Amino acid sequence: MLKKQSEIIRRLSDREMLKQLYFSQMLMLFTALLMGIFLFDDADDFLSLWNPSDLSILKYGAPLAALVIIADLMVMKWAPKHMYDDEGINEKLFRERSYPHIVILTLFIAFAEEILFRGVIQTHFGLWAASIIFAILHFRYLKKWLLFVMVVSISFLLGLSFEWTGNLFVPVTAHFLIDVVFACQIRFQHVRRSSHDGDVKDREEEEGAGEDPC
Repeated sequence: MLKKQSEIIRRLSDREMLKQLYFSQMLMLFTALLMGIFLFDDADDFLSLWNPSDLSILKYGAPLAALVIIADLMVMKWAPKHMYDDEGINEKLFRERSYPHIVILTLFIAFAEEILFRGVIQTHFGLWAASIIFAILHFRYLKKWLLFVMVVSISFLLGLSFEWTGNLFVPVTAHFLIDVVFACQIRFQHVRRSSHDGDVKDREEEEGAGEDPC
């Protein structure tokens, strides 16, 4: 089943993948809205979870993001690639995006997922429930234990940051910074490879043009 789903994802065009991503995030927001209607007493109950002036956003959100980014980079440096490779799905999704689009997209993802998993599920069903459901919904990681452990750990840490601060802006900030850094890295590496391949091709054409005809 998981293999079939991964194959379907890989066959999608760049535009189709982008549409699917936006659709999935909109679905999460809609799910959060429906659940919130029944679980929160009123809108003020939900809005009380947000505090944009809280210094915990910088105190916990940014350091947590830095910790996760460093840990992921260490895994990519020392672990065999097949253990953390997501079969090129993230690369396919972000390599052609412009940097402003990456910022908008990752910000949207961070808000949509944190509103549902931390704002609604964790608030009413607990940290572990939110973390496990978050990991399971990232189904493409289920067949790779290292990726799955990393996703569960990241989700748990995001949940802890919300548990400690009671401010949804903290996990949203951390989630956004993690995603935007790795998405920009994918885009940068793609641009650099394309530029290098273009230079190699130009040199080969120049050398070919300079050869004497037989």
